Amino acid sequence: MKLTPKEILKQYWGYDSFRPLQEDIVNAVLAGRDTLALMPTGGGKSITFQVPALAMDGLCLVVTPLIALMKDQVETLRSKDIKALAIHSGMDRDEIDMALNSAIFGDYKFLYLSPERLATEMFKGRVMRMKINLIAVDEAHCISQWGYDFRPSYHQIDEVRKLFPGVPVLALTATATPEVVKDIQDKLHFRKYNVLSKSFERKNIAYLVREAEDKPAFILRIINSLKGSGIVYVRNRKKTKDIAQFLIKNGVSADYYHAGIDDEIRHKKQDDWKSGKCRVIVSTNAFGMGIDKADVRFVIHETAPLSLEAYFQEAGRCGRDDKTAFAVFITNSADRLQLQKENGLHFPEIAYIKKVYQALGNFLKVPIGSGKLISYDFNLAEFCSAYKFQIIMAFNSLKILEKEGYIEFSEDVNNPSRIHFMVGRDDLYKFQVANAAFDAFIKLILRSYSGMFSDFTIIDEKTIATRAKIPIDQVYQYLLKLASFKIIKYIPRKHTPIITFLEERLDDKTLYISSDSFRFRKDMFERRINRVIHYVTENTVCRSRMLLSYFGQENPPLCGICDVCTSTHPLGMKHAEFEQLEEEILGILKKSPTLPDELVNTFGSLKDKAIIVVQWLLDNQKIETLLNGRLSIAD
Repeated sequence: MKLTPKEILKQYWGYDSFRPLQEDIVNAVLAGRDTLALMPTGGGKSITFQVPALAMDGLCLVVTPLIALMKDQVETLRSKDIKALAIHSGMDRDEIDMALNSAIFGDYKFLYLSPERLATEMFKGRVMRMKINLIAVDEAHCISQWGYDFRPSYHQIDEVRKLFPGVPVLALTATATPEVVKDIQDKLHFRKYNVLSKSFERKNIAYLVREAEDKPAFILRIINSLKGSGIVYVRNRKKTKDIAQFLIKNGVSADYYHAGIDDEIRHKKQDDWKSGKCRVIVSTNAFGMGIDKADVRFVIHETAPLSLEAYFQEAGRCGRDDKTAFAVFITNSADRLQLQKENGLHFPEIAYIKKVYQALGNFLKVPIGSGKLISYDFNLAEFCSAYKFQIIMAFNSLKILEKEGYIEFSEDVNNPSRIHFMVGRDDLYKFQVANAAFDAFIKLILRSYSGMFSDFTIIDEKTIATRAKIPIDQVYQYLLKLASFKIIKYIPRKHTPIITFLEERLDDKTLYISSDSFRFRKDMFERRINRVIHYVTENTVCRSRMLLSYFGQENPPLCGICDVCTSTHPLGMKHAEFEQLEEEILGILKKSPTLPDELVNTFGSLKDKAIIVVQWLLDNQKIETLLNGRLSIAD
């Protein structure tokens, strides 16, 4: 007997009811409707595809560009005894082959994969044999050129759709402007437009913009004035450590975090912060994805993000318990000058990008005409040193080549060691009898881990060494020897960025970067930068209202708690109060011209303040006095 969605929610997640909007999305999917779900950060997006997928027969295909999030979700599902697997950069051909076979024959419920994998012959040759019940598209804004993180590989999703015309698509994003909302549905060929959205308004978050030259000192002041845990976002890795050490020196329990830290240490830093052992985490934007901590009281941006989408998503990681929280954006004139220079850094000349591409092929020793869908370990610093490139320019050139669909550049690939037994149990027993020196080691492996005969299994050499009471180097030697005997397939731990060529390496004449597309993306980037600058320099409009308007919410309310709303208007009242009275006065006059006394008398105890606002509106020619003495909206 099949469980209902609420029964599934209770059995696997322990919740008695869905959050607002979740149930509507689940029901839309179960009814077979293509759906675009707009949910703010922390709104519980994953449940909206995981629950309906569990309620239906078959396999849910989940497309996401975030490898770390993909791995976390697979791990979480497996901890609930839900069969899930992932395919991403850093896996070798045997692993991918085995994972695809498992998706066909292994009664799995979820297959996570990066969008670039959709175009591979291995995937295309197997997907038709999978019983797909739902296609979930995470970070769906990546499919739109209007979006802030466009990835051309997302267009491959439409090819998968054509193979399963009756299967619904659920597209999910936390940030999308109105033009992106329409574009997502068009690009995914929705059979009928269907958007389910929750207001992006976060009534409990006070958005504050503060000017400061000495930012570390200012951050310390903020942290000391607030209670609870928080996040400080910075742009580069060095600064995470510098500011964390500054805070520790001044008595704050703090730590730093970025994508370059070893996986095991990163997990410990996350756990210490989530459990409260560490109060403040100082991080690049690598921190936060998939981390659901409800009682974060503040998020501080030491460095300006490059879009309001990124800012809103990161700021939204505070106050998920609906209690008062603070999103503080620290800025100064030097920041704004730097933001204006970002366009040149992010969009090198096309000739420079082509030079980087050819140098990349030479650096990785990829002959022209080969390399398609092969992944290579990549060290950006060594590459730039070898070819005398500036790191930021080379990095952004690689990102443009990724957006053009020539390469996949995975910056954050933390792959633990994996093993798979290539022989059956009978042959393994014969090997153990004939090779007594390996017998105890193999038995320890078999006692410590399961599933190694049917799949690749994650292992930890340090744990094995402790249990076996031998040096870790000896563990490596045993594993390498067993691999040389073809008893196991051993893939050692790897923590390095990876470059995957999505097409054969091209020569300089064949490599084409559209100047129109390049200019379009550059213009879009500049528009987003200008909106960030406007956000931090505008001091007369409610911060929440600015953000909500950017994301297409019509007539968003005043928050009443941001720095603008709580500041004093030149007329002597709070900005929020002034704006509220101004809106109400203009609303009345839009309906019909009104005599001054009749107008101000409608405000009761606020009559005196209403008179002041009416006079200000007259002085600033927003309203006018008609010949009959009535007040009207000015032409």
